[in-house]
Amino acid sequence: MASSYYRAITFLGLFSLLHAAYSAAQHRSYLRITGQEFTSLPSDIIIQGIISLFLTMYGVIHIAGEFKEIRATVELESRTWETQKNLPSFYIFNHRGKALSPTYMPEYRSNGSS
Repeated sequence: MASSYYRAITFLGLFSLLHAAYSAAQHRSYLRITGQEFTSLPSDIIIQGIISLFLTMYGVIHIAGEFKEIRATVELESRTWETQKNLPSFYIFNHRGKALSPTYMPEYRSNGSS
C-alpha cells in the first residue's frame, strides 16, 4: 500500500515537472511571437517546477528503499575478524599438497601410443 502511494507521488511530481517544462517552452514561444525580450520565467512556472522537483525526489527516496552508509567502517564494525578474512574466491582445492598425502594415487594418462 505504501509503495503504491509513493509511486503515485513520484508520478504526480514527474507529470507536474513535465507540465512546468511545457509551460516554460510555451511562454518562450509566446515571447518570440510577440517580439518581447526574455528576462525570466513567470513566478508560477518557477514555483511549480520547484514543488514538482521536491515531490519527485520525495517519492523516489521512499521507493528506493534503505540506503547504506557511505563510510565503509560502519558496515565492517559489525563483522568479526574471521568473517572479514573469509574470501571464498581464494579457496584452492586442487594443488600440489595432495601429492604429499600417503593415500594419494596419481592418475596416469595414456596418449594412445603404447
